[in-house]
Amino acid sequence: MIRFENVSVTYDGVAEPTLRDVDFTVPEGELVLLAGPSGVGKSTLLGAVSGLVPHFTGGVLRGRVTVAGRDTRTHKPRELADVVGTVGQDPLSHFVTDTVEDELAYGMESLGLPPAVMRRRVEETLDLLGLAGLRDRPLATLSGGQQQRVAIGSVLTPHPRVLVLDEPTSALDPAAAEEVLAVLLRLVHDLGTTVLLAEHRLERVLQYADQVALLPAAGAAPLLGAPADVMAVSPVFPPVVDLGRLAGWSPLPLTVRDARRRAADLRERLAAVASSPSSPSAPSASSAASSASPAEARSLGVRRGGVQALRDVSLTVAPGETIALMGRNGAGKSTLLNAFVGLVVPSAGTVRVGGAVPHRTSPRDLVRRVGLVPQEPRDLLYADTVAAECAAADRDARATPGACRALVSELLPGIADDTHPRDLSEGQRLTLALAVVLAARPPLLLLDEPTRGLDYAAKARLVAVLRGLAAAGHAIVLATHDVELAAELAHRVVLLAEGEVIADGPTAEVVVSSPSFAPQVTKILAPQEWLTVAQVRRALR
Repeated sequence: MIRFENVSVTYDGVAEPTLRDVDFTVPEGELVLLAGPSGVGKSTLLGAVSGLVPHFTGGVLRGRVTVAGRDTRTHKPRELADVVGTVGQDPLSHFVTDTVEDELAYGMESLGLPPAVMRRRVEETLDLLGLAGLRDRPLATLSGGQQQRVAIGSVLTPHPRVLVLDEPTSALDPAAAEEVLAVLLRLVHDLGTTVLLAEHRLERVLQYADQVALLPAAGAAPLLGAPADVMAVSPVFPPVVDLGRLAGWSPLPLTVRDARRRAADLRERLAAVASSPSSPSAPSASSAASSASPAEARSLGVRRGGVQALRDVSLTVAPGETIALMGRNGAGKSTLLNAFVGLVVPSAGTVRVGGAVPHRTSPRDLVRRVGLVPQEPRDLLYADTVAAECAAADRDARATPGACRALVSELLPGIADDTHPRDLSEGQRLTLALAVVLAARPPLLLLDEPTRGLDYAAKARLVAVLRGLAAAGHAIVLATHDVELAAELAHRVVLLAEGEVIADGPTAEVVVSSPSFAPQVTKILAPQEWLTVAQVRRALR
C-alpha cells in the first residue's frame, strides 16, 4: 500500500539529508509503528507519504514514494486526500472550521460526498471517539486532548485507505488513548485500513503494532521487523521492554500481561533484597515551612465559556515539591495552571503565587514568581533562530548570557544556533520553550504536558533537570497524562475530575490504586508497589 524506494530528503540550507536510503513497504491492512529518537526524521517520513514533503515543506526528495500506486512527487496532497488521511502533532494547525461537528464534516464536503452519507459518518465518528457531548462546542474551547480527538475524527470520516498519524496519543489521557487505539485497530482489522503511526509513548502502542519501523539515528536507514525483534536492538523502548532486558527475559515482553506471566521469579528476588519503595522523597515539613508557599489556591472556581472548569479546588504547593496534576482530558488541569499565571480570572475563591494575586500582577513582576511552559510551545517563541530566542530569554530574565542556550544543549543536544524554531520537531520546540522559561529560574515552574513529543532519552534529561530545580527549592507543578513521568518525578499526585480534586496524596498511594494511571512496572510487579525500572535496577544491585 505504501512503498518507499531509496528515498532521501534534504531540506534547503541543511548539509546532510534528514532521511537517507529509506526502502521498505507497508502492506495493506497493517498497523506499522514508526519509532526512533527525537529529531531523526519521523515527521519527515510521514510527510512524504501524504505529499506534504516536499510540496509544502520545500527541499529535495530523491527516490520514490507511492501510496496505492500514486507517486507523491507527481500527486500533490489534495490529489491524495481521498486515499490518505493525515493527523500531525499540532491539531490546531489542521482545523479550518469553528465547531466540532463542522470540522468532522469538512473533509467529506471537500470530496463532495452526499449529505446523507456525511450525516451518518459524523454520528458514527462522534460515538467512536466519545465526542457526542462536544458536537456543538467551539474548537477553541476544547482541551488539548479533546482537540486531538477531533483532529483524528476529521480524517476518519472520509474513510481513507491509509492513515498517517504523528503522535496521535500525545495529548490524550490513558483511557482516551486506549479508545483511539481501539478505533484504529478496528479500522485495520475490519476494514483493511493501512495505518502508519509515529509515537514516542511506545508503552501505549507497541502491543497493537504488526511491525515496527525503527529510525535509529538521523540519516540512518530504517529497520523494519516484528516488534519484539526490533525492540531487542532499539535505542528507544518502553518500561515493559526495559524491565524485560533487566530481568534477562527472551523473547522480550511487549505487554503488561506477558510480563506479569514471567515476573514471579523477579518478584521473589525483589522481596528478598528490599521492600517496595515509596514515592520520591518530598521536602521535609521544616524546610517547606521555612519560606512562603510558592502557590496556593483556596476554594477556587473558574468558569470558561459557560463551562464550570474548576470548582472548589484547594491546593498548596511547598518549596521544593513536585506535583503531578492528572485526570481525563477536560478535567481542568490546564485551567488550574492558567489560574496560577493569571490567564484566567477566578469566579470564586482565591489564588496566590508568592503572595501576589496573579491576574492583578504585572507580567514583569509575575515572571519573577512563576513561569509556565504551555501545551503549545510556539506561543512563547517569536524569534527567527534558536540563538536569538535564547538571547532574548536571557535579556528578559536578566540572566547570565548563554544560560538559556546551555539549558537547550543540556536537554536536547545537537540543535544548531541558526535553526528556525518552526523547523524544530514538536519535542524540540517544547525543549526550547522550557529553556526560555527556566532562564528566569522562577520559584514556581508550571509545565503543561512537558513530555509531549519527547523520546525516552530526552525525557530522562528533563527529569534530571527538574529534580535539580526541586532540590534547589523550586516548586514544580506539571499537568500530564504521562503516568511514567509522574512515577519517576512527582512527590504528590493530584487527580482531577470534572473540575474537582478527587484524590491528593503521595504518588505511590494515588497511582497504585488507579488502573488507568498506574505505570507499567506497578502493574507487572503488583502487589509489590514498585513504580519504575530505575527503582528495580537499584534494588537488584
